[in-house]
Amino acid sequence: MTQWTLASRAAKMNSSAIREILKLTDRPGIISMAGGLPSPQTFPISAFQAACNTVLERDGAAALQYSTTEGLPALRQAVADFLPWDVDPEQVLIVSGSQQALDLIGKIFLDKDSRLLVERPTYLGALQAFAPMEPIAVGVASDDQGMLVDDFAAQAGSGADKARFAYVLPNFQNPTGRTMSEERRQALVDKARELDIPLVEDNPYGDLRFEGEAPLPLAARNPEGVLYMGSFSKVLAPGLRLGFVVAPKSVYGKLVQAKQAADLHTPSFNQRVVAEVMKDGFLARHIPTIRTLYKNQRDAMLAALDQEMVGLGVSWTRPVGGMFLWVQLPEGMDAQKLLPLAVERGMAFVPGAPFFPGNPQHNCLRLSYVTVPPAQIAQGIAALAAAIKAYAQ
Repeated sequence: MTQWTLASRAAKMNSSAIREILKLTDRPGIISMAGGLPSPQTFPISAFQAACNTVLERDGAAALQYSTTEGLPALRQAVADFLPWDVDPEQVLIVSGSQQALDLIGKIFLDKDSRLLVERPTYLGALQAFAPMEPIAVGVASDDQGMLVDDFAAQAGSGADKARFAYVLPNFQNPTGRTMSEERRQALVDKARELDIPLVEDNPYGDLRFEGEAPLPLAARNPEGVLYMGSFSKVLAPGLRLGFVVAPKSVYGKLVQAKQAADLHTPSFNQRVVAEVMKDGFLARHIPTIRTLYKNQRDAMLAALDQEMVGLGVSWTRPVGGMFLWVQLPEGMDAQKLLPLAVERGMAFVPGAPFFPGNPQHNCLRLSYVTVPPAQIAQGIAALAAAIKAYAQ
């Protein structure tokens, strides 16, 4: 066997726990609430068919050619116009899915042993993206209103040990589904400004709001102190691998250089097709249909939990948007050990431990409601309740 020497950072690269679980549960008869996949029912296929034809007929050669790293000007302008604060399109970088944005941000900010602040729990894909840079990820205590600002300040560090940035998901957080309150948003922005710590605001789900008015993004409150990430995966289609970063000019150039080294540019054809689809206000008409579908399925899941979990010592979040909710099991119960019992009964979920940067909590799990129809949601939650009862026996 060949004995090749790999870089030390390769040891820090781990498979996504979610994708490994999906391999085990993606079989006939399993009601999977594990994946974070948008519903295929929301993909605007006819709009893409028309846009593809238009782009090939009108811009075929340019669409199939190399392009600029920063992104298609028309798409950067469309992103700037769509966001709810005054954004200069020259500060918009089009990336190959927001997962690439995490990678690029990690590359330009993090050294080995750099302090990095994240919510506790946080998006597993972010931990995975930052891990090769070998930072020290520090979990900041969080509640139903979001990251606790006092603990953010306590964990910020100082001098050479000061946190390079804090990564937050204010809207319908993955994995918990919680939304940061207005008061907490402003307090976090103010404290981050005071401590001179950049915030990385990840907002892939923000347009999927079912109730209430959308609060201003963190980036709108301090544009020079926040890097804002968005994605087309949840409002158009994830297979396009299109996302964007709105970055302060002080770091925008370094992000561009990091992207040049990674892939030169995001596919030209995909960018032109999305720009074509977005024109004439398509998203404003399309997004409400997604919200309606997801709200109905969220309601079905909450109703099923209310019915099936009586007396089991289980609690859960009640998200006002997004794709996920978070379930807290009784003290001492391990969701990883519960999973095979649930699969035996025909449903799957994601155990909560991988979402923690350290000292994981084991008695929690994530459920996704967006790809399962209401009747199957009821069936799946009943199966989960049966598994919890079997575990407790």
